Amino acid sequence: MESALSCVEGVTAMGQSGKKSSSPAAQYFGEVLRMLRTAAGLSQNELGERMAYSGAAVSAVETCAKPATDEFIQAAEKALEAGGIISAAAKYLRLERYPAHFQGFVQLEQEAISVSSYCTQFVHGLLQTEDYARALLGCAFPPLEDVELLVSARMERKALLDRKPTCVINVILEEAALRRRVGGSEVLRGQCKYLVACAVRPNVVLQVMPKDLWAHAGLQGPLTVLETAEQTTLAYMEGNGHSTLVSSPDDAGVLARRYAMIRSQALPPEESVALIERLAGEL
Repeated sequence: MESALSCVEGVTAMGQSGKKSSSPAAQYFGEVLRMLRTAAGLSQNELGERMAYSGAAVSAVETCAKPATDEFIQAAEKALEAGGIISAAAKYLRLERYPAHFQGFVQLEQEAISVSSYCTQFVHGLLQTEDYARALLGCAFPPLEDVELLVSARMERKALLDRKPTCVINVILEEAALRRRVGGSEVLRGQCKYLVACAVRPNVVLQVMPKDLWAHAGLQGPLTVLETAEQTTLAYMEGNGHSTLVSSPDDAGVLARRYAMIRSQALPPEESVALIERLAGEL
């Protein structure tokens, strides 16, 4: 393993002209894989056999001709006994599955001890079903190039629901978002049932802002407030492919208090779940 680690230390200085059009993370991962394979004395075909992949598949990842799938990453980690090196390199590769403006937030979200969100137009990404996410992402304009890759990335974020140490997740949904039939009635029905199931989790608090409350503290738009492991409060807002992360203690504090007011004005959790169940029954 020492020889493999020595190879990885110099990876950032390596590069191949054929990779110039690929992202830095993809280039980095390809070089890590190639160096670990070389250090193990394996050809591409030999490594492919250990992984139950072809040598051509290994070559495609090393040269950035094709992205590494999660299955490929896990197989390579096991076959090379990489001690977590490949998985660590893949962390940055996975980030690229998200839109550029969202990548920094995802890292903060996955490390937070609490995530509190107010959603106005659609169900929060952490609580979306795969069908709902696919329908939502598929209606974007301009059209998104790889909807399935984005759906996969969104589903990966949901690992936060089961993370240890536990992350507390508070979500407030506008009733209008629950009535918008994204993907059609069947998809929305499945989404509503999934929300009810999520609400049973001890670390998830789900509330609904009723449509007949004509004035409340959330009318200025969607908002997410994060609490970090260091007890730092951050606020995040996004829309139309742009985002704002508020880290100033004073400004983030104002937004955190605004979220608290929104939460106090929404329906209690029990009433919220009952409303979601009723809406599901109407579909």
